[in-house]
Amino acid sequence: MTRNKLLPLLLACAACAWPETKVLRGFTLIDGTGAAAKPNSAMIVTDGKITWVGANGALKAPAGAETVDLTGKFVMPGIINLHGHIGNTVDLAQDPKNFTRANVEKHLRTYSSYGVTTMISMGSEQPLVWEIRDGQRKGRPNMTRLFTAGRGFTGKAGYPTTAPGMKGVPFEVDTVADVEKALNELAPHKPDIVKIWVDDHLGKERKIPFDLSKAIIDGAHKRGIKVAAHIFYLDDAKKLVAAGLDMLAHSVRDKPVDAELIGLMKQKGAWQGAATFTRELSMYVFAKPPSWIDDPFFTRGTNAGVIKTLKSPEYQKRVAGNAENFEYQKFLKTAQQNMKKLYDSGVNVGFGTDTGPPARFLGFYEHLEMDLMVEAGFTPAQIIQIFSKNSARFLGRSGDLGTLEVGHWADLVVLSKNPLENIRNARAIEKVYVAGNVAN
Repeated sequence: MTRNKLLPLLLACAACAWPETKVLRGFTLIDGTGAAAKPNSAMIVTDGKITWVGANGALKAPAGAETVDLTGKFVMPGIINLHGHIGNTVDLAQDPKNFTRANVEKHLRTYSSYGVTTMISMGSEQPLVWEIRDGQRKGRPNMTRLFTAGRGFTGKAGYPTTAPGMKGVPFEVDTVADVEKALNELAPHKPDIVKIWVDDHLGKERKIPFDLSKAIIDGAHKRGIKVAAHIFYLDDAKKLVAAGLDMLAHSVRDKPVDAELIGLMKQKGAWQGAATFTRELSMYVFAKPPSWIDDPFFTRGTNAGVIKTLKSPEYQKRVAGNAENFEYQKFLKTAQQNMKKLYDSGVNVGFGTDTGPPARFLGFYEHLEMDLMVEAGFTPAQIIQIFSKNSARFLGRSGDLGTLEVGHWADLVVLSKNPLENIRNARAIEKVYVAGNVAN
């Protein structure tokens, strides 16, 4: 090889080996650990990970580093959503045919634009999800990090297979042999979690039998995989937690949680991984236009056609005409009370919303969930710790996600206002970083 041909290759290799360094300085740090906010802070990010964080006055910026002046800004961890669904919805229609790379990535970018830097898609995915997730993990993502259950589980013809766009999406199991076959199909892909739907939709649909749920839990644990369950009823929550369930993917909504469930969850280390208050809200909120329907923070995440539909008398009449929808106002209050009681009792609590299906809007509803957490009695500081430190711990990623500490990925949100004063200030997003990259 001639010298003229060799030189560009050597320069390219040197560029590949040279670390990418950013310096962020001048901001107030809210690190997610529960520590007090630290004004006038600075951070060094090398190849997407935090290599130094401390007082701005102690900063020694590496030569040649890109410096970003964030004076007067607030930096908090990115939001981790432990319960969402990606890829199947376009506008207000859900169909597995929508699960394309373009649609999945559009959804992940929508999430990240709202400060959601990590999410678990809970069991409604198509096989392409493994390729997208694994591709992310080979490099540094510039959009929301994807965790996935792949295909979830329900019983034969069980809930939610009658919902639009859901037939054929989860595994429908009828025997323990069916469970083993499905788990053997899932396991080679190394799902981040296994999902079970355990519900009968207020007595109208078939619920998976308990023996099959137990077989799923036992089989997943044998393969080293955690299990989450969509639940509604207190009795189901108790049985599943006693059987080893790792995470309740919704709050109990039929009645108040009791000492028995609290004791079981603490004994077993089970998580209230997601409260999904906005899931309940979505059932009735569009019976008339909500106050935020024209809020730019909402409208930027959808399109004019969807908003026009939501405002239409026909759509509102359809929502208002189903009396069952308004039962969810009561279920929401019960869910809020139950989550706060579990948290105050020392049960592990994470953050999740069940966004992604029609009329459960990615990104915006994560912020609406925080409003509903405040309404339930949580402080902004508690909410930030729940969506960062706690949720990363459930994922088993406390060593590199969740909090803004040395050795962790620089997944963070730059805000113009202080979210500790009012959680709605978490909407004042100026920039979002995922793995040190500006999300796009």
